[in-house]
Amino acid sequence: METLPFSFDEMWEKVIACDRKYDGLFYTGVKTTKIYCRPSCRSRKPKKINVEFYSTMDKAQAKGFRACKRCQPETEYSPAEELTREVMTYLTNHYRKSISLQEVADYVGMSPSYLERVFKQETLETPRSCLEKIRIDKAVQLLVSTDLSNLDICFSVGFQSPSNFYKIFRKLKAHSPSEFRKLSEPVAL
Repeated sequence: METLPFSFDEMWEKVIACDRKYDGLFYTGVKTTKIYCRPSCRSRKPKKINVEFYSTMDKAQAKGFRACKRCQPETEYSPAEELTREVMTYLTNHYRKSISLQEVADYVGMSPSYLERVFKQETLETPRSCLEKIRIDKAVQLLVSTDLSNLDICFSVGFQSPSNFYKIFRKLKAHSPSEFRKLSEPVAL
């Protein structure tokens, strides 16, 4: 019998709670389906008597189990982490455009509500707030490195409305774009 770092009941509690902190520390094998999962897998939970635990994927595979298609334990990152990475890449590459949640959802192949829920669980932010941060970071870069007007910067980083640009800039940077530019100028001696 394999020695595991936790008792059966401790591991079972982590599986029931879908606790991501334990991913990679052990794997859950379901005897009736011959599938093994991460502790955080969101699939329907098996009966407790049908579960075995393994310290590695290799040990689960040696016993005849195959990887779950939902939680993909054989991948380095969880599907939620991979989704977050895909969304962030999309937002970073398209921040200049007007982007709807539906467009991002279409890009990653899921419903907008599910995308937003998973993204928020992973990052504690919505895709919209991440997009705003990306745009403001690009605006800061332009404010300190160019002589473009605030209005030109507003539109070049993807904001559709100057008032929204000013409001979000102030919220994230605690200054207006003009104040920020003045504070960023090198002091002449």
